[in-house]
Amino acid sequence: MKKSITLILSLAFVSFYATSQSLYKIGHINTQELIELMPETDSAQKKIDKLYKDLQQQLELMQTELKVKYQDYINKKNTFSESVLELKETELQDLNARIQKFQTLAQDEVENKRNDLYKPILDKANAAISAVAKENSFTYIFDASGGALLYKADNSIDIMPLVKQKLKLR
Repeated sequence: MKKSITLILSLAFVSFYATSQSLYKIGHINTQELIELMPETDSAQKKIDKLYKDLQQQLELMQTELKVKYQDYINKKNTFSESVLELKETELQDLNARIQKFQTLAQDEVENKRNDLYKPILDKANAAISAVAKENSFTYIFDASGGALLYKADNSIDIMPLVKQKLKLR
């Protein structure tokens, strides 16, 4: 009697486990790879690169100005009166502070531009992933690009081909 109850419970557990396993359809995709394949990414990156280059040129001009003024200060330091010396030092400090502020603002500007340009790309990729997941009855889709995917089972399906097809990418 005890063996038959154990057997029945074992069969019920195996049946339940098998059924619950078939309820979950798991997929994965490397979103970083997907985004790199999207043509909008090249355009966005070119705009970011141009902005960065423009800001870098402006920074270099400011640094050159500081260097020239500092060299002039060093060369003529002994000829300046105390008040002119103080004025020149203040001017150099102010210019240096402006350069540091410009660097911070430039970094923020590049980051904001990157966020603005990449948001529609990310939204489009996420929409395609969601559509493929719904159309193919996936329960979970994991992102394999973030390094958080520690294990991928054999039954996990790479949905990259489906999403590329959805986005009409090669």
